[in-house]
Amino acid sequence: MIEDPDFGQPIQNATVPLGREVVLSCVVDHLGKFKVGWLRAEDQTILTLHNKVVTHNSRIAVTHDNHRTWNLHIKQVKEADRGCYMCQINTNIMKKQVGCVDVHVPPDILYDETSVDQAVQEGENATLVCRATGHPPPRITWRREDGDPILIRKGLREIMKVDTYNGSLMHFWRLDRRQMGAFLCIASNDVPPAVSKRIILNVNFSPVVKVPNQLLGAPLGTDVQLECYVEAFPNTINYWVKNRGEMLLNGPKYVITESKATYKVYMSLVIRKFSHSDIGTYNCVSTNSLGKAEGTLRLYGLAEPPRGQSSRSNSAADAVEGEMRASASSSWGGSPLLVSLFFLVSRTNHLAWSASAR
Repeated sequence: MIEDPDFGQPIQNATVPLGREVVLSCVVDHLGKFKVGWLRAEDQTILTLHNKVVTHNSRIAVTHDNHRTWNLHIKQVKEADRGCYMCQINTNIMKKQVGCVDVHVPPDILYDETSVDQAVQEGENATLVCRATGHPPPRITWRREDGDPILIRKGLREIMKVDTYNGSLMHFWRLDRRQMGAFLCIASNDVPPAVSKRIILNVNFSPVVKVPNQLLGAPLGTDVQLECYVEAFPNTINYWVKNRGEMLLNGPKYVITESKATYKVYMSLVIRKFSHSDIGTYNCVSTNSLGKAEGTLRLYGLAEPPRGQSSRSNSAADAVEGEMRASASSSWGGSPLLVSLFFLVSRTNHLAWSASAR
């Protein structure tokens, strides 16, 4: 008795990256005079019949191991090839089984649906959007380009620091200048390569000037350095003025430098060979399209002890100075400005007393 043909084992489903070749195998026992065909299950399109390719698709091929296995080959796989394929035996009652192909596609950024560089006023809200295609659907991860943590505001005062942020939308509520920077939107789905887009978020605000030392004293004949720290965005124009007069320029007398990092600027003014004519008020000025700010520094000269004055006199003066500073600090709550002013007046009086005593 001749046995009817039947399938020897199920067709194994296959997963293949875009552009590769995939093979589906159909194992048939006791085929006899019957024939095997491959069809596209979705629309019943006949692809192969026994050893012949019927479709006009040049990427389709069929092979037979001269025994019991019929292989359907799909070369240079495209997304359109994703789906199920049917192996049929043309018996009186048709026999069939199905195997499916999943085509994995690497991620690709959808630039038309993804944020471009943004500039937002400090205190306002902003949202960065990143969308991508791919199969499986890509995961979206955000990170700062400089490697610093991402700052996410959770409440009026609570700010959370994270190395990465997951999701297509990254919301910033009441933007802070510290959140400014370049962000990388990274799309990945375990099908290489992952892709990314760089998005710059600028936070605009008017200049703020901080002066670490507002009152400075220096011996005559020395070089004196004045410093200011500026925070602002967009970029600022920075300069120094003396006694509310003209702008100071680089030259033999003044050495003016500045260094910038994102929204922070360090301003430095060096006065060479400090003399009586240099005593006065100096202002560091910073201006941008949103406003202007300045810091004030007052510079005075420190009197030097006369030549031949004994070390004992110096020691006495130092002792008096220490007592005066302690007393002033106690009386005025440790205010650096008031303590320095008190010391300046007292020091001058002490030097005058010493001269009259001699």
